[in-house]
Amino acid sequence: MGIAKPGLKATIYDVLLGRHTAREAIVTTSLPGFDLLPADKNLVAGNLDLVEVEHRETALRQALAPIRDEYDFILIDCPPALDLLTLNAMVAADSVLVPIQCEFFALEGVSQLLDTVDRIRDSFQHGLKLEGVLLTMFDDRTNLTRQVANDLREFFEEEVFEAVVPRSVRLAEAPSHGQSILTYDPRSRGAESYIRLAKEIIKHEQAARSSQSAG
Repeated sequence: MGIAKPGLKATIYDVLLGRHTAREAIVTTSLPGFDLLPADKNLVAGNLDLVEVEHRETALRQALAPIRDEYDFILIDCPPALDLLTLNAMVAADSVLVPIQCEFFALEGVSQLLDTVDRIRDSFQHGLKLEGVLLTMFDDRTNLTRQVANDLREFFEEEVFEAVVPRSVRLAEAPSHGQSILTYDPRSRGAESYIRLAKEIIKHEQAARSSQSAG
């Protein structure tokens, strides 16, 4: 997003440790309606520093509580490791969106993640749901990609998003220019795929709200 990290007054690391509030650390971006709660290299130490914090698993949920109603969506980007930071994200979230590269060990990794989701539901009495599975680095020219995609759709059925994110040079280039793909090349296949994904998520959210209202 083109935010210069050296100029940040606070990051999510400071928020998790109670040094700043989330509102104090939030940075506005060039995209209207899109704010960023940034991270930097200090977050690597978060797993160790949080161990001594009381209610360490709910630190992020508590930090985001005062600002939740100010946003339609809050996206929490997680590292691939299932560590204390990822646990905080899952406890704070309403749902989990799982991006999967179409590679050989994809199903094994998702299986471990779903086990973790089940444990969080049980341990924290938290109604965490699966928002959907997103196929990424998608190259339909290869047999492996098609086979993994078919296996995932067979296993997860409708929980796999129709939108897929292709392998794309433009997607790889955008971050180096400090831009999202939507501003860097809005007509690229990568941008179009994320727009389709966003529309699917909004459609799911509207359907869920309608279902709740009817119930």
